[in-house]
Amino acid sequence: MAQAWEVTAVGADPEALERTLEEAGARIEARTRGREVVRLRVRGDLGAERPALLRRARQEGYDLAIAPSAGGRSWRLAVLDMDSTVIAIEVIDELARAAGRYEEVAKITERAMRGDLDFSQSLRARVALLAGTPVEVLDRIAANLPLNEGAERMVRGLHAMGVKVAVLSGGFLPAARALQARLGLDHVHANQLEVREGRFTGGLVGPIVDGDRKAALLEEIARAEGAAPSQVVAVGDGANDRKMLGRAALGVAFRAKPALLEVADATLGAAGLDRLLYFLGCTEEEVERLGAD
Repeated sequence: MAQAWEVTAVGADPEALERTLEEAGARIEARTRGREVVRLRVRGDLGAERPALLRRARQEGYDLAIAPSAGGRSWRLAVLDMDSTVIAIEVIDELARAAGRYEEVAKITERAMRGDLDFSQSLRARVALLAGTPVEVLDRIAANLPLNEGAERMVRGLHAMGVKVAVLSGGFLPAARALQARLGLDHVHANQLEVREGRFTGGLVGPIVDGDRKAALLEEIARAEGAAPSQVVAVGDGANDRKMLGRAALGVAFRAKPALLEVADATLGAAGLDRLLYFLGCTEEEVERLGAD
């Protein structure tokens, strides 16, 4: 028998969505339609078709999750990337701008996000360009992080559901800790810049939070929080998040590079991050009661 899937779309035309799924070989078994949210239970061999369906959703401007049917799943842990996911900037690019090395660093960042460069090597190359920058530059950036739309409401909603929230970042620890204090995050892990006499040396201290480390930390935090693999959702935007998304029961690509959609279960970013809550089963009324950011 063909596999059963749970499809959640936000902002889609319901009839057009059903036609798209049927063209992909799915059979619609049940449907629920709200003002913005469409939930379908379908059956079919959608595994191979899912990347194309997610790409189409992104092109047409709606959010879409296609996950194997689990029936009454209870979510326990959400693991989030930070830069360009929870926050609207890449902190390393802002540091480089202040240091007068923006163009050099941004080119390396873009290649790393596309997956053209090994993350750890690219991070070391970018950090080396920051040598001599005063520590207070990062402190100022961390104190004024611009959040992506819906970030605060997303975290409020996750906590209301009893879900622990972790940020696993290839960025820097001072920014992650500032975000933790601001949003009430349960766990943060990020990279530590080496400092000498109040300035960055251009080096790093401790293990780098790369793709492998993010995946390992997801599993470590899940064990500590008593969350089964089937109870973990992960959200990221770049190649460094591929393995993290692959370890989660629901891997969500947020305004992501094309390569990430190949391994994701969902695409998010047509509107705010709070739409993640719909993917986890929240109703429109429940999300509205959380209030705006």
